Amino acid sequence: MTKLIFELGAPGRRAVTLPQPAPGMPEIGGVLGKENLRADAPMLPEAAENEVVRHYTALSKLNFGVDSGFYPLGSCTMKYNPKINEKLCALDGFAGAHPYQRAEDVQGCLALIYELERKLCRICGMDAFTLQPAAGAHGELTGLMIMAAYHQKRNDAQRRVVLVPDSAHGTNPASAALAGFEVRQVPSNEHGMVDLEALRALAGPDTSGLMLTNPNTLGIFDRQILSIAAIVHDAGGLLYYDGANFNAVVGKTTPAAMGFDIVHLNLHKTFGTPHGGGGPGAGPVGVVEKLRQFLPVPRVIKEGEAYRLDSAYLDSIGRVRSFYGNFGVLVRAYAYILSNGAQGLDEISTAAVLNANYIMRALSGHFEIPYENEGCMHEFVLSAEKQKAQGASALDLAKGLIDRGYHPPTIYFPLIVHEAMMIEPTESESRETLDAFIAAMCALADLCESDAQSLHEAPVSAPIGRTDEAAAARHPVLTYRPE
Repeated sequence: MTKLIFELGAPGRRAVTLPQPAPGMPEIGGVLGKENLRADAPMLPEAAENEVVRHYTALSKLNFGVDSGFYPLGSCTMKYNPKINEKLCALDGFAGAHPYQRAEDVQGCLALIYELERKLCRICGMDAFTLQPAAGAHGELTGLMIMAAYHQKRNDAQRRVVLVPDSAHGTNPASAALAGFEVRQVPSNEHGMVDLEALRALAGPDTSGLMLTNPNTLGIFDRQILSIAAIVHDAGGLLYYDGANFNAVVGKTTPAAMGFDIVHLNLHKTFGTPHGGGGPGAGPVGVVEKLRQFLPVPRVIKEGEAYRLDSAYLDSIGRVRSFYGNFGVLVRAYAYILSNGAQGLDEISTAAVLNANYIMRALSGHFEIPYENEGCMHEFVLSAEKQKAQGASALDLAKGLIDRGYHPPTIYFPLIVHEAMMIEPTESESRETLDAFIAAMCALADLCESDAQSLHEAPVSAPIGRTDEAAAARHPVLTYRPE
């Protein structure tokens, strides 16, 4: 295991020697006040520069990402991120801009925000967008606040119920509860889609809206979507689109065409921005015309050839984030959309769906695949129940993939599939990469038949072996404390 930087050095070693203050310069105590200086030197590692560089280089090799290998993390769209977008994001006019600068000094930044909003409107069929939300779940909360403001404005305050399918992302009911709504679950039918009869029974005068992902977390496109929209709208509710799976249909159709009133997008998924490890992210929210007045402020507007921020919207839900969102993420997404164009976005969803179906069909003889007859879109869910009966769980298979050089797919989600493994290859991967992953999965299935017990020790080649993940999540050790 890699040693901590505190354990590498020795007293007196230095990576840099700071110069003495120039003659005439005030002493640090005179600037800060001697009472504000610490009495004892801080405990810092003492190491030479080459030791420090090697230490952090070694740490970087322990982290897995899309730049290191195949990352089929279902429902998270971990696609490759073009490096040109990173260079554009780092341009001085973008990276060096300060959110408190006058509007006339950041016209380029405001122009990018304005144009990105217009492009997202066209891609989604919405009438207006806000780019403030900092992540997908933050976008959900923003959309639900808009939903609540809409019903409040119509004196429909009794609409406090949000309907959520049983296959939904966990953030959907969590966001609805955080926004003050009561959550009611809509069951799936035998095809993995929304049960229309159950939806009709649940939709009523207390319904605020339905949150829906299409394709859903099973990777199935709900072909009943227009009927679903009609049921919700006839009950007086709004239809909310969780855009986590938008990579499957971008360029092919729009949430507006499906009947949605509100949509959030994950720019850090569909539009190539890096994500994972806590950030960065962006979850813009788009709305149809009747909801425009409730969008967060400030809004970027264009007057002649100039851009400015406008907060004069009386029905706005207010600001939902400091400044104007994660601007660097917006730059990357704008570059991604421009570089691909309409035809490129269409090709992206085509390739994503093709890759997922290619893997699903190749694994169908080795694993149980619920709803296989429905086909799949950008991702699919298999069940490791057969392997569990042989002695190895979905968790064991996931750990076994680590030993074979792959990041595991999402496991045990959605909850309606037992021993679930959700696989999403994205459009970024070659056929050779897919074939190698398929071979690894098939080898694991064969190992379950001959020696399932061996997978209980996996991973054996990773820097860290099998851990108590529940304890690590509940009691993380985040600070180095020397013995």
